Amino acid sequence: MKTFYCDLEITLDVIGGKWRPLILYYLIKGPKRTGELKRLIPSISQKMLVQSLRELESNHLIIRTMFNQVPPKVEYAISEMGMSLEPTLRALCDWGQDYAEKTLNKDEYRRLNVE
Repeated sequence: MKTFYCDLEITLDVIGGKWRPLILYYLIKGPKRTGELKRLIPSISQKMLVQSLRELESNHLIIRTMFNQVPPKVEYAISEMGMSLEPTLRALCDWGQDYAEKTLNKDEYRRLNVE
């Protein structure tokens, strides 16, 4: 059993890392299959994507639905608990945009309007 000394440690344990916030960000926009997430986050390895999805599912932030068909189809969707992170993720996006506009040059920062 882990011991946490502040609430931020709990938050970082559940959603921290490079990939989990990105996965949540895309799933808030709607359910996705593994291949769709891989296309949206091209720099993530398949192994890390699967591992991150499992962690998010075990933390009750996403829901994995397996469809009984051939070939098998698996879809991931945001859970109610995961959806509660939307304001936090939006605030982080806004902060990132503001930071980039103030500190990065145009070659380093090319904002994609995906919202």
